Order: sequence, then structure tokens, then C-alpha cells
Amino acid sequence: MTAAACHPEHSTVQRTVEVPSTRSERREASRSDDAKAAPACHPERRPKAEVEGSPAESTEGLFDLHCHLDFAEDPAELAAGLAERGVGCLSVTVTPEGYGRAAALLGACGNVRVGAGLHPWWVEAGPAGEDAAEQAAANAAASRYVGEVGLDFGTAHASTRDAQIAAFERIARACAAEGGKVLSIHAVKSAGKVLDVLERAGALAENACIFHWFSGTSDELQRAIRAGCRFSVGPHMLASKRGRAYAQAVPAKRLLLETDEPPASGPAVPPEEFARLLRGALAEVASLRREDPASLADRIARTSRDLLARP
Repeated sequence: MTAAACHPEHSTVQRTVEVPSTRSERREASRSDDAKAAPACHPERRPKAEVEGSPAESTEGLFDLHCHLDFAEDPAELAAGLAERGVGCLSVTVTPEGYGRAAALLGACGNVRVGAGLHPWWVEAGPAGEDAAEQAAANAAASRYVGEVGLDFGTAHASTRDAQIAAFERIARACAAEGGKVLSIHAVKSAGKVLDVLERAGALAENACIFHWFSGTSDELQRAIRAGCRFSVGPHMLASKRGRAYAQAVPAKRLLLETDEPPASGPAVPPEEFARLLRGALAEVASLRREDPASLADRIARTSRDLLARP
């Protein structure tokens, strides 16, 4: 599986959120600057082991800390399929409107937590962008889970750099004021600035900040580790030499798993594929770190449960 979650070229489903470009093209361009109403989740289909208010469990302890269930044709059906397989997840969103829809569709799914997001690709300059940033900050203040948020300083998004920073600063201040948040953060060619914003806002101390698919420099990685950040690692990150090296360098207690699926457009990703991707990422990370897979799986699962323990 090589498609990332924001790949509009991989879908047959019409979305209400306009996708600006393909994920692979946008992310690779950024890195090479220098070179339908669905029913509520089906409670009768959830695993018997699930505890009310907690993510679904499995003997493997599978947790996806960065996915986009609202990109699926039927988000609630996908969530139910994941619950059947014991997969708990943090489903992030890309706009305030998308967050509202996802929260309505997935709010009854005990194995899913929905993040209030404003993805940097969707940030606009001008009054419309300011209104969206204000709403995103209000959503962040009201939700325990925040994401996908952050900064993207790649060439494709250079025109909105200032607007991105302003929006992310508002969201970071909202998180700092409330505390107790779990943030899933996008940072392309911007990890240092992301950390600057979080530090200035005071958002690092009382919140769990997770870098999704970290791609910054090694110095930025060490700075993020010192700041107490966590890192969600998946097949896309592990496809690069740098990503594999970072998966080895991150302290085990800061490691999480992700799929970044399904794509914004393209073939559907069935729930069994989520489980396969998570197991594959876990096995590869354990091999890279020369750790016992079962022990690493248990440690990651415990960290994930702590983060997703309450709505």
C-alpha cells in the first residue's frame, strides 16, 4: 500500500471537502524544494471486550493514531469493521466543517476518537481563512482530540505560509489554555517552526503533541523528543531511509502507529487492510529496533490506550 490518506487520485467517491492536489505530489514537492449521512456505529457489532468510553481492544493491541475515516464512503461502516477487528483509532479531519460531519457520523463509535482539524493545505489567506481558523480554534478548545493541524512550508503552499502560522498559533493557544489535549500534527519543512509555535503558546506542557509522519531534520527530531513529543509511524514513513532511521531513534515510550488511510479519493481501504498495515508497521519497527515484537506491541498499545482513554 503506497497511497496516503490525502491522495485524491485514489477515490471513486465524491467528497464534500475539496482536495487541492494529490498527497504524494504535494508531500514530495514539499520535501524536494531543495532538490452522505451514515448511520451511527453499530453497537451490536463491537467486540465484547470493549469497555464503554474506551477504544476497542484486541489481543494484538492495534491502535491507529492517525487516520481519515471521514474520507471513506461510509465512515460509520468502516469504523464498525475496525471495531470487529479490535482496532482503536484517532480519526483526524482537515476542516472545521469536516470535523462537524465526522463527529456526527462517528460520535457513537466507541473505538474511534475524532480530531478537530484544520490541515495546512486547506488554510486560506484573507477573511474566509481567518473565519476558518477562528472556528478551528473554537473546536480545538472544545475537543480533547485535535488534528490534523500544523504547517506545510513546501513550495506548493508557500503562498499561505503566513496564514498557516496565524491559524496554527490560534489553535495552539486554544490547546494551551485548556490543556489535556491530544494533537496530531502535520509538519513538512516546518518542524522547527511548529515547535516554536507550540513552545510560545505553552501548548507542550499540558498536552500530548504527536508528530504524524515526521520528516524534519535529525536536529529537529531531537528537539521534539526533548520537548516530550510523540511520533506516529506508519508504512509511508517507513518507506524512506530517513523515516526508518527516525523510527529507530524515537524512545519506545513515545512511539505510536498510524496508517494515514483511507485516501481522500480512490479505492476503498477495507478494515482488514488497516489491521494488516498496522501489524506490518509494528513488525518492521520491531525489526529495525531489534526489539521483541510482543514487548514493543504491548508498550505501544499501553501508550495508545492512555491517549485514547476517554472521549
